[in-house]
Amino acid sequence: MERYRVQPDKKFKMEDISPDDKSGFDSTKEEAKIKLLELNEELETLQELLYAEGKHKLLVVLQGMDAAGKDGTIRHVFEGVNPQGVSVTGFKVPTDEELAHDYLWRIHKATPRRGQIMIFNRSHYEDVLVVRVKNLVPPEVWKKRYAQINAFERLLTEEGTTILKFFLHISPEEQKERFQARLDDPSKHWKFNTGDLKDRALWGKYQKAYQDVLNRTSTKWAPWYVIPANRKWYRNLTIACIMIDTLKNLKMKYPKNKEDLSGIVIK
Repeated sequence: MERYRVQPDKKFKMEDISPDDKSGFDSTKEEAKIKLLELNEELETLQELLYAEGKHKLLVVLQGMDAAGKDGTIRHVFEGVNPQGVSVTGFKVPTDEELAHDYLWRIHKATPRRGQIMIFNRSHYEDVLVVRVKNLVPPEVWKKRYAQINAFERLLTEEGTTILKFFLHISPEEQKERFQARLDDPSKHWKFNTGDLKDRALWGKYQKAYQDVLNRTSTKWAPWYVIPANRKWYRNLTIACIMIDTLKNLKMKYPKNKEDLSGIVIK
């Protein structure tokens, strides 16, 4: 899956990766569903090991345009994992209390503890995306934040957090289809927000902002992966594989019991 990793020493352009790409898996949609179930089981085992060992922390950042599939990724990739060791945090419009602090204050509070996987459904990157596109703060403010975010993430990694950042890459045509599907199905009307159409009209500005984020904040210690997300099954398989590879590379082991259990007989 290294093909989707944004390399810190190379200039990335959005057109470098097609949102329709499926070259990583030679599978049909039905075969992919079966494969994902196998990966779910492997991820469940690794997540249990992470929780039992209690040494490592994993932060997963999901970003993307509206309808890119952040909720769907969480639902399908993490199906079956123990909720005791996995949490999801969504960052919406800051509260008055949050606005009274620096923009990373609410983020730092939500980072994972040892043994935990924390998933950010949107994140601190909104402070160099939406605030830039909608002119909520002046350029001299948000331009400083790239370096601040890199330093913040380096602090987290030096304190034992592994960070994976996924940009769910969809096309405007695919977004239109997903929006239309929500309109056509009354059971999905709750997902539809007319404000999303205003953001859709700013597609070009958002793509430029995302490209700058990917180029300026994909680091050795906190890499970005650009995930082709027009096909939901491919998105799920790709992220699951990266997650599993990352957890395996932590070389985790189940802790030994402090007591001698060899002589215990259960009657």
